[in-house]
Amino acid sequence: MFIVENYALAVAFCVVTMMCWGSWGNTQKLVSGDRWKYQLFYWDYGLGILLSSLVIAFTLGSFGEGGRGFLADIAQAGGKALGLAFLGGVLFNLANILLVIAIDIAGLAVAFPVGVGLALVLGTLQTAMFRPGEVGNSTLLYAGVALIVCAIVMNAVAFKKFVAAKGGAGKGGGSALGIVISVIAGVLMGGGFFGLVTKGMVENFAVPEAGKMTPYTALVVFAAGLFISNFLWNTIVSLKPVRGEPVPLSNYVTKGSARLHAVGILGGTIWNIGMAFSLIAASAAGAALSYALGQGATLVSAVWGVFIWKEFKGAPSAVNRLLAAMFVLFVAGLACLVASKS
Repeated sequence: MFIVENYALAVAFCVVTMMCWGSWGNTQKLVSGDRWKYQLFYWDYGLGILLSSLVIAFTLGSFGEGGRGFLADIAQAGGKALGLAFLGGVLFNLANILLVIAIDIAGLAVAFPVGVGLALVLGTLQTAMFRPGEVGNSTLLYAGVALIVCAIVMNAVAFKKFVAAKGGAGKGGGSALGIVISVIAGVLMGGGFFGLVTKGMVENFAVPEAGKMTPYTALVVFAAGLFISNFLWNTIVSLKPVRGEPVPLSNYVTKGSARLHAVGILGGTIWNIGMAFSLIAASAAGAALSYALGQGATLVSAVWGVFIWKEFKGAPSAVNRLLAAMFVLFVAGLACLVASKS
């Protein structure tokens, strides 16, 4: 299997993760509307994650002399390791569906920095507790987390002021509800899905211990948990949506087109490439740093939301200053995270 042994390459992989995790939301924005609800998008999104995980496992996870090939690895994996990764997929899926709802209500520039930023903080701290031996300079690691917390606060305050300036209705009808759902999604997402997945992974990728999984197997089991739980979580939010009318499951067939389905599958594939690269990079960067840098996607998504989708168009100067401070704090926080392991 393919193994990353160089720290610089591991950081580069984390940057790819950051770009993927911060950009997949654009696919939802591309197809959102009255005809194609986010619930319908999400069926294809989950399918994209499952299919791409299998492709990655049978290519990067099966070629090369190091480690253990995917089929051999999943055959020897213990029930506990498999269960942890599967549970991680179920937990992440619930959190991510809530994040999709928050994007639909408040936009990328709010849902991601608040939800995913909070997940970054909680997930990094928990992953560091699960695998403390991989943490480098803990002072820099936690300083980076603290700076990102400040950035999240700046974003939430900016959104509140923007909504007030617009008379209580932000981009796409966003309101305080968008922030509340983003926070719930962040708590659930940071509550341990990445830690659960990595806890069942091998410590030494080149010489994997028995009973545990390589990152490629963990990715497939995680994706299976996500895809299967979709029939529970997505069915619930389809029949009992946070706002709007129920979305009949039959709409997936009657209102779908090849383009709409392809965009959803692409969105899941983009996110899952980021997940794969994050797990692979953990061999050289450590799981805590790999997760933290990947969740720097908050910065990427904020750029998309502010500058491409114009979600804060017409904002007063005070809001723009808060957004500028948010970007500075995010960059400073990410720099501390990188330096913590170098």
